[in-house]
Amino acid sequence: MHNLFDLKGKVALVTGATRGIGKSIAEELARAGASVAICSRKAEACEQVRTEFEQNGFHVLARPCNVSRKEELQSLVDATAKKWGGIDIVVANAATNPYYGPLTGITDDAFDKIIANNVKSVLWLAAMTLPGMATRGGGSFIVVGSIGGILANTVIGAYGISKAADHHLVRNLAAEWGPKGVRVNAIAPGLIKTEFARALWEDEKRRAERIGATPLRRLGEPRDIGGIAVFLASPAAAFITGQCIVADGGVTIL
Repeated sequence: MHNLFDLKGKVALVTGATRGIGKSIAEELARAGASVAICSRKAEACEQVRTEFEQNGFHVLARPCNVSRKEELQSLVDATAKKWGGIDIVVANAATNPYYGPLTGITDDAFDKIIANNVKSVLWLAAMTLPGMATRGGGSFIVVGSIGGILANTVIGAYGISKAADHHLVRNLAAEWGPKGVRVNAIAPGLIKTEFARALWEDEKRRAERIGATPLRRLGEPRDIGGIAVFLASPAAAFITGQCIVADGGVTIL
């Protein structure tokens, strides 16, 4: 019987994949059988994860890439397709949040950086990969969003705006590319214990409040998100597109 979660023979590209959620997603996709291209801005981090993955027997390509630079993103896509013949799965995970505070205090440069990195680069990546997926008979494009794109937040409002845009970008791309066999979905994590979210969970008062408001009574871990990406990338999710799967321990149900 065919394993609905088997990704053998598939090629995946994951941005921001040398730590936290991105690394967990890349690792679980590789464990399910996919060949995985990973990137981050730092060459040293890419090399470290490449070595680790190869020691685990995974097929991996790793190279530095700043997703807000279009030519670097295109180079990553081209290198992945050249190495393995095409791309079946994309996970747009790389994101930035250089500002904490009220929305009315954010500088133009910080706001522009958030939108460029978190939204525009995702659209670039879609334009670079969705046509190839359609030519190959279908594929799965996954965006890592956030419950910040669903709930208001008084310190990361601009980040939340970018993620709300990502969630709607997913719906539009799903409508456009569904007839060509390409599925587009999002994952919206809650507070995950990563370096990226350190400013939120390192504060003891804020952490205790979040845990108390979470039905599962804990913060998320990167491994909580990796399996969802495997599901969305696999035949198990063959009839799912345009959706945003919330993984927040139950925070948004209250």
